[in-house]
Amino acid sequence: MNIKMIFSILGRTLLIEAALLICPMLVGIAYGESTYAAYLIPIGVLCAIGLPLTLLHIKDRSIYAKEGFVIVAFVWVLMSLAGALPFVISGAIPNYIDALFETVSGFSTTGASILSDIEALPQSLLFWRSFTHWIGGMGVLVFVLAILPGYNSGVIHIFRAESPGPSVGKLVSKLTRTARILYGIYILMTIVEMVFLLCGGMSLFDSVTHAFATAGTGGFSTKNASIAAFDSVYIEIVIAVFMFLFGINFNLFYLVLVGNVGKALKSEEFRTYVVLTVVSTLAIAINIFSLSENFGEALRYSFFQVTSIGSSTGFSTADFDLWPSFSKSVILVLMIIGACGGSTGGGMKVSRVMILFKSVAANIKRLIHPGSVVTIKLEGEPVTSETERGVHTYFILWIMIVITCTVLLCLDVNDFLTNFTASLSCIGNMGPGLNFVGPSCNYALYSPYSKVLLSLVMLVGRLEIFPMVVLFAPRTWRRG
Repeated sequence: MNIKMIFSILGRTLLIEAALLICPMLVGIAYGESTYAAYLIPIGVLCAIGLPLTLLHIKDRSIYAKEGFVIVAFVWVLMSLAGALPFVISGAIPNYIDALFETVSGFSTTGASILSDIEALPQSLLFWRSFTHWIGGMGVLVFVLAILPGYNSGVIHIFRAESPGPSVGKLVSKLTRTARILYGIYILMTIVEMVFLLCGGMSLFDSVTHAFATAGTGGFSTKNASIAAFDSVYIEIVIAVFMFLFGINFNLFYLVLVGNVGKALKSEEFRTYVVLTVVSTLAIAINIFSLSENFGEALRYSFFQVTSIGSSTGFSTADFDLWPSFSKSVILVLMIIGACGGSTGGGMKVSRVMILFKSVAANIKRLIHPGSVVTIKLEGEPVTSETERGVHTYFILWIMIVITCTVLLCLDVNDFLTNFTASLSCIGNMGPGLNFVGPSCNYALYSPYSKVLLSLVMLVGRLEIFPMVVLFAPRTWRRG
């Protein structure tokens, strides 16, 4: 284990978080808020811890798979612990466990909240809430790799550990350049959405914060009623379209930028994602038609909620917990599947689900024709046995975590449906669930024990399970 290398990257990441905290502090100054201490104290703490770590003399800069997993897990835990301090110091969320839950929900792009009156928060904290979505959306360490040189040896292990999806490749020969390209696309799309929202009459502050939340597929809004508070069809459509876009693999946007549109459109995962969105939208629209004034309104609410849950954003314009059982079951399926691999979205990922189904079909063929050789393909390429095993392992762990979390939550006083959908929502980084954690409710009803548990599950879900498993595995820390 290259401990010095791990500490060096941790130190640099903490310094970056200190720099990022300057942004909400400036927002507070612009709005005349007296919230300086809420940011200056964490900035001081992060610098005091991070700076000495960056000064360590490192001979070996190699990073192996184990180090990559440990670095990613440690960074996300430490970022969350420090990111909660502004809420506590300002007094907006005086209970540290509540503040930690809110911060983990932000960085993991879950969007689950314990706040009953969001609009009572200072503007700087509302900005910080949404900004955590944007930071966590593409990945904290992808950002570090994009701006800091000197970590080329083995950084693919960090990249793979933090990026969502069953496999990660490089767009160009150098991984640091790949990270810069991805962040360039991310920033460009965020700015474009921001401009569209400004054109729809949103204030600059709301446009920025909601663009951050959409880009990171997080779902924190500055309004208690979420997107419904703006009462604008234009704003709903803009946000719905961008939620859909941010749920697409970013590699496809790169292909479009370099002029290879045909290859992007032929993506098997992308086409499946489109079909899921269209079919789910139509099915729910038909199902809730009787609850709406006309089919156009039903289609509008259905499309927004399907793109919101399908991309794992969690914004709402309607309380889907009041919809018929069929519509809620479709929502649950979308919560499980989630967005595409390589996107900022959550869930199991469309590509993983596709591999699972293809694997089942292949095994059935092998049972019928024992002597046949059946090859699983995705995007026209054979799926390696290593990738297939990884997907199977991920699926089993995912199910085990949901079941375990649900059982442990049942030690609280809430009903099974609330606890099950809360577990499902947190591991999939969705935000809303059903019943007492539905779109019109929040997670304040849970005890501190349950909030810590759900915070851990949110991190496990965002980091795709394995980094957190490696971090807590005893074998990781054994010598030899």
